[in-house]
Amino acid sequence: MIQPEAEWRAFLAQGRFMIQRSASTGAFVFHPRIAAPGTGAEDLEWVEAAGTGTVHATTAIQRRDPAENYNVALIDLDEGPRLMSRVIDIAPEAVAIGARVRARIIQEEGQPLLVFVPA
Repeated sequence: MIQPEAEWRAFLAQGRFMIQRSASTGAFVFHPRIAAPGTGAEDLEWVEAAGTGTVHATTAIQRRDPAENYNVALIDLDEGPRLMSRVIDIAPEAVAIGARVRARIIQEEGQPLLVFVPA
């Protein structure tokens, strides 16, 4: 049996942003897991995420070389779950709480990575 984290990474490698949803409750789940939090329901199925959300919180990370600055953001997906990622294609300090974003899968160090861009 493939573990949920490995399945999620395989979807990213295919260029697909998938999240889990409980078949019995309809609640969306992220981070990948084998049972829904709170209920313990093991009826999680993979569904395509809308890929849109809102910045809940953000911080800019300053490096010695300003070209290496980046941000870390908590994104509230439109489906409900919150996840940690980065917002790219904008100055790290310009990312604002409440900003609308959309998902993008990029390659970083040879691995697919889920990031967000301004919507």
